[in-house]
Amino acid sequence: MKLQIIETGLKQGADEEIAYTLTTTPWGDSPSSVSVTAYDMSDSFAVVTDDILEGDPSSDTTSITTPVVLDLVAGHNYRIEIKFTTGGNILECYFELEARR
Repeated sequence: MKLQIIETGLKQGADEEIAYTLTTTPWGDSPSSVSVTAYDMSDSFAVVTDDILEGDPSSDTTSITTPVVLDLVAGHNYRIEIKFTTGGNILECYFELEARR
């Protein structure tokens, strides 16, 4: 199973605040036990979850919405990992995000 989300390589302005939505139907429906972790790839993959994610993830029958991504450092690249349970399986996927000015 491919872990990288097709829409990876997204760009977000350093001053923008965006919650991203992942459709889970390629893996299964009714995702639960959702957790999201953020890494700064420009800083040796430092965990920055508490610095750039605000709020909790949410899910419905076919999608997961991440916490709001904010306070990015322009020029840095981030990896957002989404872990969830569906169909009795624990899965994890990710997307990469470039912070722009």
